[in-house]
Amino acid sequence: MFLIFVGLVLGAIVAGGNHYVITQLDPGNDVVLGWLLAAPVVASLLLALIAPKLVGAPAPIDEPLEPAPPPEPVEPPENAALRLLAALQEEGRLVDFLAEDIGPYSDDQVGAATRGIHASCAKALRDCITLEPVLAGKEDDAVTVPVGFDPKQIRLTGNVHGEPPFKGTLRHAGWQATTVTLPARAGLEPRVIAPAEVEIA
Repeated sequence: MFLIFVGLVLGAIVAGGNHYVITQLDPGNDVVLGWLLAAPVVASLLLALIAPKLVGAPAPIDEPLEPAPPPEPVEPPENAALRLLAALQEEGRLVDFLAEDIGPYSDDQVGAATRGIHASCAKALRDCITLEPVLAGKEDDAVTVPVGFDPKQIRLTGNVHGEPPFKGTLRHAGWQATTVTLPARAGLEPRVIAPAEVEIA
């Protein structure tokens, strides 16, 4: 807008000068007078309109940006399994039991040992993961698998043919985790399920 104003002022000044010259040299020539008066004004107006496009808009000033926060460290996926295994070891010594050769022991001895391991590991599992059955019901109950069932949740076995709904017998209700809360193990190497213990006399 400022350039248009300046162009009009300059055009008017040039036109005024031309008018003075023509009136002094050839006062009766109206055509020449008209062209000399109008041409500077039109040329100045066109120049004022085109100049911004030729020059271009001023470049925006880059404002300093705040530095992005550092990304959160990503835990390897296997660490979650190791933390669960560490919890089962800490509560019920599950790794000790599975790693031990139980062949030399009698069934009574194994049964007596597993009762305590079962209770402790069950508690550790409940503390880490909330489990619910995929299908309601008990084993050997009659169930109906509806149309649109999720094959990732329900596995069909036996004589499967045709289209759902399917009628069958529940062989296992399945398990699904609704919440997972694995304990943190700060200061420990993730692959160390249980550190070695040395008692100093």
